[in-house]
Amino acid sequence: MTTTVFASREIERIVNGMPTSDGAGVKLLRVLTQDLQQRLDPFLMLDYFHSDDPQDYLAGFPDHPHRGFETVTYMLNGRMRHRDNAGNEGLLTAGGVQWMTAGRGIVHSELPEQEAGLMQGFQLWVNLPGKHKLTTPGYRDIPAGDIPVLLTEQGVTVKVIAGQSGGVAGAVQKDDTEPLYLDLHLPAQAEFEQAMPAGFNGFVYAYEGIALLGGRAQAVRARQMGVLETRAERDGVRIKGGEAGAKLLLIAGKPLREPIAQWGPFVMNTREEVMQAVEDFRTGAF
Repeated sequence: MTTTVFASREIERIVNGMPTSDGAGVKLLRVLTQDLQQRLDPFLMLDYFHSDDPQDYLAGFPDHPHRGFETVTYMLNGRMRHRDNAGNEGLLTAGGVQWMTAGRGIVHSELPEQEAGLMQGFQLWVNLPGKHKLTTPGYRDIPAGDIPVLLTEQGVTVKVIAGQSGGVAGAVQKDDTEPLYLDLHLPAQAEFEQAMPAGFNGFVYAYEGIALLGGRAQAVRARQMGVLETRAERDGVRIKGGEAGAKLLLIAGKPLREPIAQWGPFVMNTREEVMQAVEDFRTGAF
């Protein structure tokens, strides 16, 4: 059972995302961009990749560095190999999640292990508080079978990647940002409620169908992000599947309320810390 929501958050704005490429030319949709970082603190970026054309993804993401935050890669379809300079290696397959803490610095690659077929998934960047930005890097592979799944009375499938839903604890629990990360599959007209602390920032991203949010039943269509309002009197969110149902992510977290200084793959609190990160990478200190 889900927790009863007495006053649902509404959609503050709809974001369509920006087509771009990253790595060695992988085509993707950048949904959470830098101008939304303060509004959606602690989340820094969300990319969605979806293509059955190998030329869009085969080159992958060769060796590149990170410092100061966490990356969460969720694969819906396809296979991606991770390797890093800490000696970690893992194969991310359909339904699985890779949760990597860059901390003080890591260099890794993410390369497809398929030559044809659909490659679909997400990468989310979650900020680290200043006190943990130089923590020891960490890496965890979570196969699909290790992610708890909840089936509600209305037939909604809830994949609990992080946080908690309906009394089910997710595969990942984190202090400081306390992220909630759910993958929701709603049949047509099915309803779902998720409690959420009033001070948390959150959003939904629909990747199939249409989801109707809040008391006003605002539509979030496929490939759109709906930013959820943050108001003290709102204790969660209500979601309803459209006429053809919906598949979407629901993501929320506790804001850090710290300065954000970013240069590419380095996210720190000050410009000086970013410059130090660049120098440390240049001299091989990662």
